[in-house]
Amino acid sequence: MMTAMSTPSRTSTLAVGTMVLLTALYFAQGLPYGFFSQAVPVILREEGYSLTQISVYGLLFAPWGLKFLWAPYVDRYGTRRRWLLAMQLTSATIALVLAFLDLSGTLVWLLVGIAVINLASATQDIATDGLAVQSLGPRQRGLGNGIQVGAYRVGMIVGGGGLLWLFSLAGWRSLFVAMSVLLVALTLPVWFLARTPADTTTTPSEDRAHRSRPSPALLLTGWLARLRRPGVLVFILVVGAFKFGNSMGSALVGPFMSDVGLSLGQIALVEGALSSAGALAGAALGGWLAFRYGRRPALLFGGVTQTLSLALYLAAAAGAGGFWLVVTASLAEHILGGAATVAVFTLMMDACEKGYEGSDYTLFACAVVGVQGAAGFVAGVVGDLFGFPALFGIALVLSGIGVVVMIRALDRGMGPASIQALRRAGPRISDDLV
Repeated sequence: MMTAMSTPSRTSTLAVGTMVLLTALYFAQGLPYGFFSQAVPVILREEGYSLTQISVYGLLFAPWGLKFLWAPYVDRYGTRRRWLLAMQLTSATIALVLAFLDLSGTLVWLLVGIAVINLASATQDIATDGLAVQSLGPRQRGLGNGIQVGAYRVGMIVGGGGLLWLFSLAGWRSLFVAMSVLLVALTLPVWFLARTPADTTTTPSEDRAHRSRPSPALLLTGWLARLRRPGVLVFILVVGAFKFGNSMGSALVGPFMSDVGLSLGQIALVEGALSSAGALAGAALGGWLAFRYGRRPALLFGGVTQTLSLALYLAAAAGAGGFWLVVTASLAEHILGGAATVAVFTLMMDACEKGYEGSDYTLFACAVVGVQGAAGFVAGVVGDLFGFPALFGIALVLSGIGVVVMIRALDRGMGPASIQALRRAGPRISDDLV
């Protein structure tokens, strides 16, 4: 595994060590994020909070949208292994502290803990994404993103469904102890990661200089230099258009289930066990499509079918189908949304420049998070003002528009030069391309 981490493989298959490491790291990100983003809104809804208030709670996830500011620093200072260990253990420690606090009288400490864990997890994600892009050749990226999205979504499902179920049975203390133990266990694979310098393009002496004398300018202007690369801004806008409608439609699924009469146990079942298989299937499908047919076909299939899955939520919100239609809609969302996400994340890897993998991918990922946050807020306002049928209907239309924007932009040659080089190579991408 150390060899695979130090030097990107040139085969079309992934080393077992690489798969295990990436699976553990992305699952570790999804676990707390799933509980905080999916389960906590349901709990707040049960406590009587409005949809708009629940949407404002999303401000605690700001680190996921702002991490591009310090991504160049993480990319250039220290090693990825050091960042991964420090951030994972920080999240585990905060979860353990929350387990021994009295959270029954006030939510203040819970919200503070959520903010700190989000900051640590977002920083861990910078190092993880940089490692993934560095370790995967162009031909491998579809498969690698299948692992990324599958592990992350399953982590979210375990956090949003499994931990919610544990909370419904045993309360705050048990769920935070479980979260802490899981995070520590998921840190173990990092111990086997080689001490690879964060900047693989520098000489050893230059790398030591980066690590011993970090420049404050990296926190101020490093991200701006990455944004100014030719084609990057339009690429971000196109990805945002592709993600907005679906993000709007899926933002308040938990509260929707609560409003239509599902119990916490039923929501945990639907968002947990039943959808786990869907998330895995979707990630595998998206990875296979990107690997076998290329980026454009994978994006077209994933985008169109993801859009159509919102029609099921629209029908359920209109009163058709009952419990089983809600289950079907959730399963379709996880399968088809997973496939679409793998496709767009693979394209984001293609857009990264060698030596700046963590910074570039983080910039794109932050744009996605920003879009999701804005879509979630719009969903809350629309839901409060016009109800869930209007929410899902508008989301469906916007998602369809986003797919058209993405495909037309690809056909016209948008984005950084690295994407165009891969596009000209056709669906059977060579690992020799850089």
